Amino acid sequence: MGCVRKVVPPLKKYLFTPGPVSVPPEVLLEMARPIIHHRTREFSAILDHARTLMQPLFGTQQEVILLAASGTGAMEAAVTNLLGPGDHAIYVNGGKFGERWGKVLAANAMVGHEVTVEWGRAVRPEQIEEALRAHPEARALLVQASETSTCAIHPVAEIGALTRARDVMLIVDGITSVGVFEQKMDDLGVDAYLTGSQKALMLPPGLAMIALSPRAWERAGKTRTPRYYFDLPRELKAQRDEHLTAWTPAVSLIFGLAKALELIHAETLPQVYARHRLMAEATRAAASPLGLKLIAPDAPAPGVTGLLTPAGLDGSKLVRMMRDDLGVSVQGGQDQMKGKLVRVGHMGYLGPLDMLAAVSALEIGLTRLGHRFAMGAGVAAVQERLARSI
Repeated sequence: MGCVRKVVPPLKKYLFTPGPVSVPPEVLLEMARPIIHHRTREFSAILDHARTLMQPLFGTQQEVILLAASGTGAMEAAVTNLLGPGDHAIYVNGGKFGERWGKVLAANAMVGHEVTVEWGRAVRPEQIEEALRAHPEARALLVQASETSTCAIHPVAEIGALTRARDVMLIVDGITSVGVFEQKMDDLGVDAYLTGSQKALMLPPGLAMIALSPRAWERAGKTRTPRYYFDLPRELKAQRDEHLTAWTPAVSLIFGLAKALELIHAETLPQVYARHRLMAEATRAAASPLGLKLIAPDAPAPGVTGLLTPAGLDGSKLVRMMRDDLGVSVQGGQDQMKGKLVRVGHMGYLGPLDMLAAVSALEIGLTRLGHRFAMGAGVAAVQERLARSI
């Protein structure tokens, strides 16, 4: 009678998905505080504190508005406050979330002009310049700083130089870039920058943050797109002038945000960015020894690494095995990359040595599914990279 492998449920679980991320214990404790009413001086002080601490992460002197929503809510807020029905906009579609820009535009009766980019590649500045010439009626350009679904980053600095030369607003999704690498919203001429709580900010999902440039605030005051909950001028008045939110806020998440930002600033932003960069480089170093290729070799994102699974190996099965048998959660691919990609997140409450656990589990999963390589080679590559910096 054959021996049946018995899987012991893992005692400890590890979260290496590109969101949500692990939350520091200090932040969990802060969110466990007794609820207070949101129309009080106590809450106003916490709200103001959190909003002020967000500004350096955006690289802005402008007001950062907090919304009780996911990052998609902030995407829609940017569109509905800065564009009107019938307005034209250019958007970069290089992945699942670039595609989402087009869907948000269409849902709000706007005309989207798509710049298509191969998954895993960065948009080229000349593509942007060509699109701007082809569509002079465009009032905005929408792009991801880091495309989470393909683990690639887009050249926001070069794009900003092109939009600044025209009367075209630049709207940037920074959901997997804010808190991961340096952002320079003001310097680059970004008109709307947004992010979400469940990535590098080390929080559960449920909060979105958005900042607008002065010319974007002027545009928002004139745009007549129907909106109610995501009315940013109303939120600006409430949060800046009244030190409250226009609607009921996510009180506990804002408690947690203030604490998470205190931890980030205590570490210092340069150190936070260096930590994410090191984790990304160490994870990418494991690819070649394991016989894997990167989905984004030319413009890899520092917040998440995408590894293409070998031909004939089911990436979805690999993700399930790592999660269910080993307690290590990574994420698979989306749409046409489903079953072909494993995404290892390295954002938020993680340190460089955590990448040893991620890659070790990846090796075990690959071996169980029949992929052949020198066991331990990926882990050794991670160790070698870390040894040069730690």
